[in-house]
Amino acid sequence: MLWFTEYYKGEGMELQGTGLSMKVKSSKYLKTPYQELLLLETEDWGKVLVLDGAVQTTERDEFIYHEMISHPALFTFPRQVEKVLVIGGGDGGTVREVLKHQPKEVVMVEIDREVVEICKKEFPSISNGLGDERVKLTFGDGREFVKDKEAEFDLIIVDCSDPIGPSVVLYQEDFYRDCFKALKEDGIFVTQSESPFAQNRVHRQVVRELEKVFPIVRPYLVFIPTYPSGMWSFTIGSKKLDPLGVAPSALGKLYRELIEREGALKYYNPEVHYGAFAIPNFVYREE
Repeated sequence: MLWFTEYYKGEGMELQGTGLSMKVKSSKYLKTPYQELLLLETEDWGKVLVLDGAVQTTERDEFIYHEMISHPALFTFPRQVEKVLVIGGGDGGTVREVLKHQPKEVVMVEIDREVVEICKKEFPSISNGLGDERVKLTFGDGREFVKDKEAEFDLIIVDCSDPIGPSVVLYQEDFYRDCFKALKEDGIFVTQSESPFAQNRVHRQVVRELEKVFPIVRPYLVFIPTYPSGMWSFTIGSKKLDPLGVAPSALGKLYRELIEREGALKYYNPEVHYGAFAIPNFVYREE
């Protein structure tokens, strides 16, 4: 019997003696120019993508992460979103969800070409949007990509891994300022911001850095079984639009139109939209 265990680790991660284990049927290992990649076939979670020892995507619960990194920001817009930038997101799940809002163009910038190619082959239900004619796929450094952009995107989504290795630069104030400049006047930025329970220091750092740049900053929670502690977060930085300022009637109408057109979502709904922004007391309590 073969088991894989992700041991929680890294800068600012409070749960360093804890891990998640899963029974494995088969495995494939690959070292890319940027990271170590492990593809697992598991008993309970289907296929699992692991990068540098950390679970990134599982067939069974990927919909939670991808719906919640995308829809809260997208449903905040009172208008049609035209151009979206996704930084990271090599498995394609975020692009898949963004396309449900019918943008004119989605630009995805991923540093590791091999991750994308493997996900196209091994996770077709997640990566199927990458072949859409509206998607422009670029391989390179997302940090460098946004530096020369100005008022170009409605929405920027940073779908990156933990702040270790190539992703470190995507957690810094200078990067957030470049993203602010690259957004249109009512643009929204959203990033995954780690576990408020397992990685509280990193989470709070992301929120603090975003507050230096954006007038509206809203962290929100989601529950993902295969991520450290199960409690995960994303954070929105917005120039003008507040996700908590969306009228329930308007959100309900947009939501009904989307599911009638695209089919039912599995996690996100209007009640989840508002409830996700309720943060427990311990998260921002200084030690």
